[in-house]
Amino acid sequence: NMKILTAYFSVSGNTKQKAEKIAEFSGSDLFEIKPLVPYTKEDLDYFNPRSRTSLEAESISSRPEIAEKLENMDDYDLIFLGFPIWWYTAPRIILTFLQSYDFTGKTIIPFATASTSGYGNTNSILKRIGKGANFSEGTMLSKSSDKDIENWLNKLI
Repeated sequence: NMKILTAYFSVSGNTKQKAEKIAEFSGSDLFEIKPLVPYTKEDLDYFNPRSRTSLEAESISSRPEIAEKLENMDDYDLIFLGFPIWWYTAPRIILTFLQSYDFTGKTIIPFATASTSGYGNTNSILKRIGKGANFSEGTMLSKSSDKDIENWLNKLI
């Protein structure tokens, strides 16, 4: 009897929508990874090399602080981890999340949304940071319908 969590970070709402469907179809608990300092429209200006997201992307050591911690992470066996793709990888707050808990023996299945960027080398970065976790290959759900998500989940759990 596996306990499942869907944890996600979303700014525009696209990843949140997919996370809610995953939680609904999998019967998992839902946890939003919220930044302590919310992102503004200016922070998301990818054309500005001094915008917050641009500066975070430049620094692999950047770890934006998370507003609240999930107290019962030990209860979960499987975690669906959702995020938008920024600069061809997961936002740095996802790395903060992975370093905030002990995932030893847990399975993490990443999913992402993006309007233009590809998944890049996201999985290799996540695996390096999320030590002890068993990572499945990540998948892009940007254009996935509810039925697509349900079929994807049926293959996994």
